[in-house]
Formats: sequence, structure tokens, C-alpha cells
Amino acid sequence: MSRHLEIGRTGEDLAADWLVHHGFVVLDRNWRHGRYEVDCIAGKGNVLHFIEVKTRRSSAYGHPEESVSRKKIEHMLQGASAWLHKRCVQHGRWQLYRRVQYDVLAITLARGLPPDITLFEDVYL
Repeated sequence: MSRHLEIGRTGEDLAADWLVHHGFVVLDRNWRHGRYEVDCIAGKGNVLHFIEVKTRRSSAYGHPEESVSRKKIEHMLQGASAWLHKRCVQHGRWQLYRRVQYDVLAITLARGLPPDITLFEDVYL
């Protein structure tokens, strides 16, 4: 596995653990529909969160959240729409959540320091 993919996988594992620790229920990870992918789908209370996870080893080339482009958000919206249709509408579970939001969870893994994890909630470009 390439170093880039390994860092991404580590970040996604840390993200899932962080979310659970903060009261979220992780419903899906790396959910794909065609060319669209949502890194993490989680519920907390009556809010359904579609989460893009970005991980960096340092902020030398910018903070992780700065690398989430408009196109990435649009792809996340498309993937979320497909997930909602497949998992909620088709199975009659659409009433479980009163609100849907799109988030970015940014992780910096600086050598010798604990991971720096920040959740940016309800992001739109």
C-alpha cells in the first residue's frame, strides 16, 4: 500500500474512533455509488452526517480541510443522495433523521504529537 493510501486509511480509522467517542453512531464507511464515495456516514441524535475525512502529515502544504474542493463536496452530495435513497427511502427509514448535514473532519498527524482532529460541521461551498 502506498504511503498516501496508508495515511488516508489511518485517518479514516482515527475519524471513526473519534466520532464514536463523541457520541456518533457510524453507519457506513467508504460507501460508494458509481464514481461517488462518502468517507463516513454517521448519526447523532436526529441528525445524519455525511463526512469527508482529510488527513495530512503536516500543514506545510495547507491544512487538511483546505484541500476539500467544490467538486469533492458535489460528489459527496451525489453519494449522499444515493445513500439516502437506497438506505432510507427504499427501507422506509427516512423518518429516523430530521436533518441531514455535510461535514469535513480534518486530521493532522504531526510526528511526535497526538493527532489534531477538527470537525467542521454543515459545510457548503
